[in-house]
Amino acid sequence: MKRSIFAGVLALTTLLASTGCSNAKEQKGTDFHVGYLNSTAHLLAFVAKEEGYFQEEGLSVELTQFSSAAELSSGLESQKLDVAFIGSVPTLTFQSQGHDLTIFGGAMTNGHGYVIKPEFTEGKSDWDISILKGRNVASVKNSVQDAELQILLKNANIEIGDGDDKVNIVYFDSQKDAYAALQNSTIDAASVYSPYASLAEGQGYEIVYRCSEEDALKNQPCCRQVAATEALEKNPDTYIAFERAIIKAYKFTQENQDGTVKDVKKYIDIDEEYIRTEVYGGYGYSIPDPDKKGTVELKNTIVELGYTTDYDIEKFYRTEIYQKALDSILNENPDDSVYKELKEHFDQYE
Repeated sequence: MKRSIFAGVLALTTLLASTGCSNAKEQKGTDFHVGYLNSTAHLLAFVAKEEGYFQEEGLSVELTQFSSAAELSSGLESQKLDVAFIGSVPTLTFQSQGHDLTIFGGAMTNGHGYVIKPEFTEGKSDWDISILKGRNVASVKNSVQDAELQILLKNANIEIGDGDDKVNIVYFDSQKDAYAALQNSTIDAASVYSPYASLAEGQGYEIVYRCSEEDALKNQPCCRQVAATEALEKNPDTYIAFERAIIKAYKFTQENQDGTVKDVKKYIDIDEEYIRTEVYGGYGYSIPDPDKKGTVELKNTIVELGYTTDYDIEKFYRTEIYQKALDSILNENPDDSVYKELKEHFDQYE
């Protein structure tokens, strides 16, 4: 009897020990560092973290906020970051300058524009880009919103510079700085990315335009998922696991608005109604698809603008990470309508 009891205790102890080790391993996972900006555009990472999708895929993810695309790029190249959510335009210019960074997924389409002080719209019920003539406009060099402004000005035959018929662009290092410059009496308007447009309206500013409402800018790839090329080549399975979590997060955003808003607020601490407007108001949408077609078109556009020099983008685009992640999820959930729509979108824009 004593021998039987001892054997039972030993077996139970062994089971508990092995279970403890297993759970610890599951909770730890592979360390993965992700950088983002102060923007609701990067919500897929927030949702994947808060809803446990990273953990499901065996990743222990740390999210860190940065203030600029340049900082995010440096984080990738110094190997302090594994993934960064970076604007498409700075990513393209970095690539053209020889930075070995590769796009492998998407984050947001549209979601930016410009705002102006209300005294310049007084007495007007409607306006276009020409309302910026003669104004000092705060922007961020090497940003999506700056490139878009230049596209609209070029299409409207409005020159950049000093003068009543020109637009004077004043550059700042970050979106936060450009927006804060509106407090300065010498700045009349400023660039915005999500959620600054909603914040600006709440503070009494007027929206000059949102890019989603401009024919020349519709379906503009905003932020991309970017990694160091070498890291992607060395650890493709880890990045596929990361992308699976992001895809699951996308499904959550499509089916649970309240939960998504609450998740985002933990990282972007503003009024929930502003978050809801930016995420679900139709001005931009967060989708993990790498949208190679749209990004290549944007690259060609900014080359024509003289924003950057031309280069071979094929070396810096890996859509197979996303494709493999999505295919594996579809194999597990063949009838899921959200995942099927993602597949259709990928086939159209790959």
